[in-house]
Amino acid sequence: MNRTSKERAEPGRATSISQQDAASVVDFGQRGDESSSLHAPARELDLAEVLTAVRETAYSWDFASDSIEWAENAAEVLGVADAVKLAKGRAFALLVDPEHAGARYDGITGGPHVAPATEIKYCLHYRFLPEGRRGRAALWVEDTGVCCIDKDARPRLARGTLRVIDERREKEERLLFLGSHDELTGQLNRTRLTEELAQLLSSAGRSPAKGAFLLAGVNDLTLINETYGFDVGDEVIAIVGRRLGRALRGKDCIGRFSSNKFGVVLYDCDAAGLKAIAARLMAAVRDSVIDTSVGAVAASISVGAVLLPEHAGNAQSAIGRCLQALDVARNMCGDRFVLYQPCERRESERRRAVAIADEIVRALNDRRMMLALQPIVTSRSREPELYECLLRMKRLDGSIVSASEFIHVAEQVGLSKLIDHRVLELAIDLLRSIPEIKLALNVSAATATDRQWLSGLEAFTGKDRALTERLTIEITETAAIADLAETVKFVKALKELGCRVALDDFGAGYTSFRSLRLLGVDMVKIDGSFIENLATHAEDEMFVCTLIELARNFGIVTVGEWVGDERTAKLLERAGVAYMQGYFFGVPEFPKIEAAADEASSL
Repeated sequence: MNRTSKERAEPGRATSISQQDAASVVDFGQRGDESSSLHAPARELDLAEVLTAVRETAYSWDFASDSIEWAENAAEVLGVADAVKLAKGRAFALLVDPEHAGARYDGITGGPHVAPATEIKYCLHYRFLPEGRRGRAALWVEDTGVCCIDKDARPRLARGTLRVIDERREKEERLLFLGSHDELTGQLNRTRLTEELAQLLSSAGRSPAKGAFLLAGVNDLTLINETYGFDVGDEVIAIVGRRLGRALRGKDCIGRFSSNKFGVVLYDCDAAGLKAIAARLMAAVRDSVIDTSVGAVAASISVGAVLLPEHAGNAQSAIGRCLQALDVARNMCGDRFVLYQPCERRESERRRAVAIADEIVRALNDRRMMLALQPIVTSRSREPELYECLLRMKRLDGSIVSASEFIHVAEQVGLSKLIDHRVLELAIDLLRSIPEIKLALNVSAATATDRQWLSGLEAFTGKDRALTERLTIEITETAAIADLAETVKFVKALKELGCRVALDDFGAGYTSFRSLRLLGVDMVKIDGSFIENLATHAEDEMFVCTLIELARNFGIVTVGEWVGDERTAKLLERAGVAYMQGYFFGVPEFPKIEAAADEASSL
């Protein structure tokens, strides 16, 4: 219930802005058509109640007398038991956090260099202490208003509102926290961890102090997720993070580097100390099971590390070399700790891979990827039935590079999909330019389940079966069985578009009878390693004959690759192979599109 005007006039209480005065500023429902019940207010507006509901109050501060006149809900909103503490500016200042008090006064009055005869608009955030500076209660408030400055550049009158913003401040602080910390573990995120690492390296360059950086990866997290679920996997990550944090020294810094990896920046640490810390971290995780919501789960970690600045001069190099050491550690048995060891050969290979990757990207951008065609002939006529598209890259100096020299790097750095899209585009252009030609096109393992590549095929061909029915897509046996279910969907989609599908390098993998039937391919290309010595190795001849017979039983035609001489060709023909391919029938050549187009038009 509102206090009366008599109560507000009692001595010793803060002077209050009356409800009547406030109502004169905001008048709801008093104008307009009063006869309409639709516009008539349900009850008289209680402005103080509205302000209290939003945890807001108002004030007028007279600097000459230092008195503050408050709205009547001030004590309730601010949680102050004795309203006298709000009546004077000096008394109110004692309820402001000392860290914020000076900035608050300067923010309201404009500071020592304010211009005379002006108005200062302000919006300040500070911590308010309802119980005083010795109490435990605290509120975050937003102080918004206008301060009038007199002709002598002194504050005369400030009028404003004070709103409690605890919830908003909590959200802002939460967002600020998440900007530098991992939400699951509460530890530093990758960005902040990298900054700490960079700071260590910069200080190590100016002083003899040394340090180290290590990455601890949770082993078999994928298996834990698949067995128990991702929620349990998150529980394991959080608990492992806490255990690692407790096992570190106070001056060290830990953060979550990625989904299953934690990074640790170690200050003042040599090789012996690094080894001891790594052993302590591994033991902290390994020596006791992790209690989760579904029961006990055993976990372990692998650790890779670098010494700084000996092994790296910047944060990115340190992280890259630490990841190399961690990869080695994960392939070890027993205690999985590896300290990075500089290796000129490995560094040379890394630099070469970076250079090749850069050259691939530039060749894709400059459209210097090209297709050479090698004929695939029928066994009986020895005439070309179709041509396999073999990728070549033209260098800036005009030299031609075969795919074998760069495709492994493309797969390592994730460029294989981009290459496959470009090769598809080139192949469709050839099909359009040479109406009678049929082509076979290889796709990488990454593309063999890529819906975007299928969308590209549909876009490039316009679903024109005159194009798609002249195209055979080759998938390696290893890629096919790596994700059989997705590959079956991929093959089905290709055949619905009109393409034929071939299983490349057949015999090199472990395709079962059931898998071969499920795949539904039209053709298998027997791996050339079994054919190149066919004429001299009876074991290879027997194996190839078995593969041909297996394919025939499933109604699948066969192709013999790497045919190098007439004797091998005769053996394959007698065994029942349908098609053959190899240098004996033709080397890969770039298509003569203009000549082929002229020949087609004359027909």
